[in-house]
Amino acid sequence: MTKEEFETWVATLSAADQKKAKGFYHVVRRNKQGKLTLVPFSKEYRDLLVPAAVLMQEAALLVQDASLKKFLSLRGKSFITNEYIESELAWLKISPESKLEVTVGPYETYTDGLNSYKSAFEMFIHARDFQSSSLLKKFEDSLPDVEAQLPIPDDFKNKNLKATPIVVVNEIYNGGDVAVPMTAAYNLPNDEDAIAKGGSKLVIIKNVQERKFESTLKPIAETVLNADQLKHVQFEAFFNHVLLHEVSHSNGPHLTIGANPVPIRSKLQELHSTLEEAKADITGLFAAKYLSGKNLFPNITMESFYTTFLASSFRSIRFGLNEAHGRGQAAQLNYLIEKGGFIYDTASEKFSVDFTKIETSVASLVKDIMTIQGEGDKAKATTFLNTYGVMKDHTAKALEKLKTVPVDIQPIWTLDKKN
Repeated sequence: MTKEEFETWVATLSAADQKKAKGFYHVVRRNKQGKLTLVPFSKEYRDLLVPAAVLMQEAALLVQDASLKKFLSLRGKSFITNEYIESELAWLKISPESKLEVTVGPYETYTDGLNSYKSAFEMFIHARDFQSSSLLKKFEDSLPDVEAQLPIPDDFKNKNLKATPIVVVNEIYNGGDVAVPMTAAYNLPNDEDAIAKGGSKLVIIKNVQERKFESTLKPIAETVLNADQLKHVQFEAFFNHVLLHEVSHSNGPHLTIGANPVPIRSKLQELHSTLEEAKADITGLFAAKYLSGKNLFPNITMESFYTTFLASSFRSIRFGLNEAHGRGQAAQLNYLIEKGGFIYDTASEKFSVDFTKIETSVASLVKDIMTIQGEGDKAKATTFLNTYGVMKDHTAKALEKLKTVPVDIQPIWTLDKKN
C-alpha cells in the first residue's frame, strides 16, 4: 500500500472511520476483493490478545492495590473490546501508594514507517521508588509556567495543560516493543482523546538511567568533549533532563493552528515521531534554564545541563538516523553547532559548549520546531530534517572513535532466570 493509495481511500470514509484509519488501534488490510478495509487490533491479534486478557484478569486478582487491580482488569477487557479510553484513564489513576507500577498496551508508533499512526504493544513492570518520587513532586505544577515562557506566539501555546504526575521507579521486567534504545522514561498515554480527558503521567526509570549514564554516557563524554568541560558532566543533570524531556512532550501545540485543527501527527505523518522527540529534548533544555532561575535545581549548574546534553547527543545518535530519537538528536546537534551554541574544534576533533550563545540557540530551535508542528507543514518538516537530521563529517568522526563504547544496556532479568 502506498501513501497515495491510503490517503485516497481515507477520503472516502466516514469521519468515524477516518479517525480509526489514522488512529492507534486498527490495522489496514485488503479484503478478498483487494479493497482496503479496517480491522481492529482485537480481531487481527485475537490469538494473542485473548490469552493475554485472561492473564490480565488473573493478575488483577493477585495484586493488593485496588487502583492497580482496576487498571489490570480494565486493560484486559480493552484487549477484547478494542476500546482503550477507560483503561487509559484507570492507568492514570493508579494510586501513588501502589508498590507496583505496571504499563501494558499499544502505545508507541515508532515502528509504523509509513505514517507513524499505528501503535505497537509493550509492557513494563516496575517497583515504585517512593523516596525519589516524593522529591520530584515539585515538577508536577511547572508545566504551565514553562509554557508561558515558550518563544512562540500565544495561539501556538497549549491552553489545556494539566499537571503531570511523576513516578520514579526501578524496572523489574519489560517485554514487547522495547528494543534499543532501552526506554529510560516515558510520558503516556499518547492517545489524544485520553490526554484530553485525563492528562498524562510521567514514569522515570531510575535504575535504567543510572546504568546508561555509567556504561555509555561517561565514556562517550571522555572521548568527544574538550577535557576542560568534562567536570560539568554529571548524573543529576542527565536524570533531570530526561525528566524534563518527558514532561515537555506536553508542551507546545498538539493540534494544528487554524480554523480546522487536527492532530499534528496526521499532518507530519512519518516525520512526526522524529520532530516530537527533538521538540521534547530541546524544550526540556529550555525548561531547565527557566526552572533553574526558580531554584528548582540548587545542586545542578546550567553548565552541567548543557554539557551533559551535548555528550548525550552522541549517545542518542548512535541508535541510528533511521530511529526517531537518533535522527532528532542529530538535527539538534547540527542546528546548535550552526547557531554557535555548540562548537566543534577541527584541530582537536573535540566538542564543547559556548556558554555565551547556547541559551539563545536553544530558544531559536524550540521556536523553529514548534512552528513547524503548529503549522502542520510537512514540506517544512522535510526541509528541516534534510538540512539538520543528517550525518555530518564531524559527527561521523566522533562515532568512529566510540566503536568500543556500548551503544546501550541490555538487562538480564532475574524473572527470566526463574523460568
